[in-house]
Amino acid sequence: MFQRTVKVVCAVPLLALALSGCQGVLGGGGGSEDSAAPDPARSPAGYGAVFLAVGECSSRGLKAFDEVPCRSERAIAKVLARFEGASADGPACPAPTDFVLHISENRPSAGGNGAGAVAEGYACMRNLEDPHPGDPGGGGGPRTVVGDCVRAAGSGQVRETPCDGSGEEPPQYRVTKAVTSRARCPDSTALYVSLGGTVPVGCAQRLRP
Repeated sequence: MFQRTVKVVCAVPLLALALSGCQGVLGGGGGSEDSAAPDPARSPAGYGAVFLAVGECSSRGLKAFDEVPCRSERAIAKVLARFEGASADGPACPAPTDFVLHISENRPSAGGNGAGAVAEGYACMRNLEDPHPGDPGGGGGPRTVVGDCVRAAGSGQVRETPCDGSGEEPPQYRVTKAVTSRARCPDSTALYVSLGGTVPVGCAQRLRP
């Protein structure tokens, strides 16, 4: 059985654009995305018809993500959702997502039977063990949700950080409510954070130092 692999191109934190805050600070989100490309030196034909389909697992090395059986000791994350196309144009990942793996298109060499082709897409991944940065207050994930904490990151943006203070910088605000418009936030709201979706406004309270 062939091992299926994607090479890591880069890993960068997300900074979501924000709505203007009551105190002149702009809100935003935080999370992590990994850009990757299928390794042409390895055949993607292996554990299923779709590379990293829902329910499949991956390992994580310094240079590549390998699709491995979920019972393998090398498995570190499971696919919660899998979509074709660019993530900017596709559905949002589920709230428990810890990181997003972007998969570049891979076509087999000319004259082949088409086996091993991988379409451009992205996989929403959940770590098999703690930590879970995508959980509320965890300090990461591709989405900002109620219960997350953020701090100012300059240029009118904020970055997610763990609510328990275990991050490099302490949190300054906590998102306590999601509403359809800023007018529905409590009067005590110190910051409006862009959440996206059908309830796009996060009402954030300032935390005590």
